[in-house]
Amino acid sequence: MSLVVCCWVIFYLSQFYNSYLLYRFFCRELGELISGSLDVFGINTYEQLRELDETSDSLESDAINKIAEVFDCAPEYIKNVNILEKGMTNRSFSFTHGNKRYIMRMPGEGTDKLIDREKEYAVYQKISPLKISDDVVYINPQIGYKITVFLEGARACSPLCIADVKECMKQLRKFHELKIVVEHRFDVFERLEFYESLWSTPSSCFRDYANTKANIMRLKEYIDAAEKEHTLSHIDAVPDNFIFVSRGGKEEIRLIDWEYAGMQDPHIDIAMFAIYSLYDRDQIDTLIDCYFDEGCPRDARIKIYAYVAVCGLLWSNWCEYKRQIGVELGEYALRQYRYAKDYYRVFTAERT
Repeated sequence: MSLVVCCWVIFYLSQFYNSYLLYRFFCRELGELISGSLDVFGINTYEQLRELDETSDSLESDAINKIAEVFDCAPEYIKNVNILEKGMTNRSFSFTHGNKRYIMRMPGEGTDKLIDREKEYAVYQKISPLKISDDVVYINPQIGYKITVFLEGARACSPLCIADVKECMKQLRKFHELKIVVEHRFDVFERLEFYESLWSTPSSCFRDYANTKANIMRLKEYIDAAEKEHTLSHIDAVPDNFIFVSRGGKEEIRLIDWEYAGMQDPHIDIAMFAIYSLYDRDQIDTLIDCYFDEGCPRDARIKIYAYVAVCGLLWSNWCEYKRQIGVELGEYALRQYRYAKDYYRVFTAERT
């Protein structure tokens, strides 16, 4: 398929975006056409970075200048700049200063509407002394820049490795049992409505959205009445944010990226891990059992099924906003919507 034809088809489908899978097919074709013509560049210094892309939105000069300010050095002392894989929310690059490596995080497209950086800052102020998160060197709650120490030799949790999952759930429960309190909460139903309010179109790309949303909102009464104890919850407790780090011959787990964290029922973090991992029903039940190693009460399991449904629509609405501003999240976006539909039915069946 030629690049020109692919671009025209994508443009046409973007005007009538109900054919999601067809749209994804052409996006994939275009991505392969483009990526096949690109080279990968190694960048050693700030000057080489500017020569490569003088207008880059990802590595703006003010970010480099901020690093220089934090480390009290000239920009040319910032070396070995490497663009990291773009995340769903942020953009990042690693760099060295002296003989140490760091990561600079900058907000991605539309993030100013999605994240309250003052709340993120408050969370890091609470958890930093506990050494359970990334090691923050600098964080700016006004513009969202964050510099952290690069964790050498670290690896992310593999959601398909049961040993990894067990260790992560053990660490997650240990964190929840600290019962940390902050002044703000993450209201999942309020955020679901808020993400929808950000859409530039009056309706969803999913034709049955109104019915799906109505079902999800019916879960609010059950969730509000369910037994729970609010504590600081991560909200984005996904495998990519559980980092295994070697220390003194042993592996420890750090839970990074706390920008959505707030007071909530901690069991919501189990649901978040599951839906990001694209787990099926058996895998979700195994995950729940890893967290509740003493056995999960039936009511708690049903409540987590409800959270899977609600959080599925939450992130589906989030993905629709990101798509409208040019960030395409592919299968992940579609699967979140499926969780909303499928687990409303699972919840309903389990309650009868």
